[in-house]
Amino acid sequence: MESIFGKAGLILSVLGALLVLEGIPYFGFPKAVKRWALVLQEIDERTLRIMGLVIMAVGIALLFAVRSI
Repeated sequence: MESIFGKAGLILSVLGALLVLEGIPYFGFPKAVKRWALVLQEIDERTLRIMGLVIMAVGIALLFAVRSI
Protein backbone atom coordinates (compact mmCIF):
# COMPACT_ATOMS: atom_id res chain seq x y z
CA MET A 1 0.00 0.00 0.00
CA GLU A 2 1.39 3.36 -1.03
CA SER A 3 1.44 6.28 1.37
CA ILE A 4 -0.81 9.27 0.81
CA PHE A 5 2.18 11.14 -0.60
CA GLY A 6 2.98 8.47 -3.22
CA LYS A 7 6.26 9.04 -5.03
CA ALA A 8 6.68 12.42 -3.33
CA GLY A 9 6.95 10.53 -0.04
CA LEU A 10 9.88 8.54 -1.41
CA ILE A 11 11.59 11.71 -2.60
CA LEU A 12 11.04 13.38 0.76
CA SER A 13 12.39 10.30 2.55
CA VAL A 14 15.54 10.32 0.42
CA LEU A 15 15.93 14.06 0.98
CA GLY A 16 15.55 13.55 4.74
CA ALA A 17 18.18 10.79 4.74
CA LEU A 18 20.51 13.02 2.73
CA LEU A 19 20.10 15.86 5.21
CA VAL A 20 20.86 13.54 8.12
CA LEU A 21 24.03 12.31 6.40
CA GLU A 22 25.08 15.86 5.52
CA GLY A 23 24.59 16.99 9.11
CA ILE A 24 26.73 14.28 10.73
CA PRO A 25 30.12 15.97 10.12
CA TYR A 26 28.87 19.35 11.38
CA PHE A 27 27.46 17.81 14.54
CA GLY A 28 30.22 15.32 15.26
CA PHE A 29 33.34 17.07 14.01
CA PRO A 30 32.81 20.86 13.80
CA LYS A 31 36.52 21.72 14.12
CA ALA A 32 37.44 19.35 11.29
CA VAL A 33 34.70 20.86 9.11
CA LYS A 34 36.15 24.33 9.68
CA ARG A 35 39.64 23.10 8.76
CA TRP A 36 38.28 21.39 5.64
CA ALA A 37 36.50 24.62 4.65
CA LEU A 38 39.86 26.39 4.74
CA VAL A 39 41.45 23.65 2.64
CA LEU A 40 38.63 23.92 0.08
CA GLN A 41 39.43 27.61 -0.45
CA GLU A 42 42.89 26.63 -1.63
CA ILE A 43 41.66 24.13 -4.26
CA ASP A 44 41.11 25.66 -7.69
CA GLU A 45 37.59 25.73 -9.15
CA ARG A 46 38.35 23.31 -11.99
CA THR A 47 39.44 20.62 -9.52
CA LEU A 48 36.35 21.19 -7.37
CA ARG A 49 34.12 20.88 -10.45
CA ILE A 50 35.80 17.60 -11.42
CA MET A 51 35.37 16.31 -7.87
CA GLY A 52 31.69 17.27 -7.94
CA LEU A 53 31.20 15.59 -11.31
CA VAL A 54 32.84 12.38 -10.11
CA ILE A 55 30.72 12.36 -6.94
CA MET A 56 27.52 12.90 -8.96
CA ALA A 57 28.50 10.15 -11.43
CA VAL A 58 29.11 7.70 -8.59
CA GLY A 59 25.77 8.66 -7.07
CA ILE A 60 23.93 8.12 -10.36
CA ALA A 61 25.68 4.78 -10.88
CA LEU A 62 24.69 3.74 -7.35
CA LEU A 63 21.07 4.74 -7.98
CA PHE A 64 20.96 2.73 -11.20
CA ALA A 65 22.60 -0.26 -9.51
CA VAL A 66 20.09 -0.22 -6.66
CA ARG A 67 17.14 0.21 -9.02
CA SER A 68 18.24 -2.77 -11.12
CA ILE A 69 18.42 -5.17 -8.14
